[in-house]
Amino acid sequence: MENITIEGTKYTPEIKSDIRKGEIKFYGSSYPENANEFYQPVYDWVERYFDQKDASLVVNFYIYYFNTSTSKCFMNLLEILENNHKKGKKVTVNWHYSEDDEDSLDSGEKLFMEMDINFKLIPVNNI
Repeated sequence: MENITIEGTKYTPEIKSDIRKGEIKFYGSSYPENANEFYQPVYDWVERYFDQKDASLVVNFYIYYFNTSTSKCFMNLLEILENNHKKGKKVTVNWHYSEDDEDSLDSGEKLFMEMDINFKLIPVNNI
């Protein structure tokens, strides 16, 4: 299994995984023209990761803006993570937000509101 690396653009986040660390990171903004198409390789990678590894996964979001279609994709990803968590896999999701950005904090809270998953809202100086 290989790491996933998707270079960020003006419209899409940089996405990088590190299998040795059991981590995947999302950094930037997300408003791609076709969010489902953009995030499908991420869903596939996460599913393969849990199928092939009996290890934990830490997901770090450093997203400063995302649109509604991305929100739906994040929910799809969180459902995949939650399903694996229910199967006994260890999953932690960290939502990093600029401490002066209440909208980003609210977005993180709303995403995780009904999820049965370990998550942390982490204030940082700047994203």
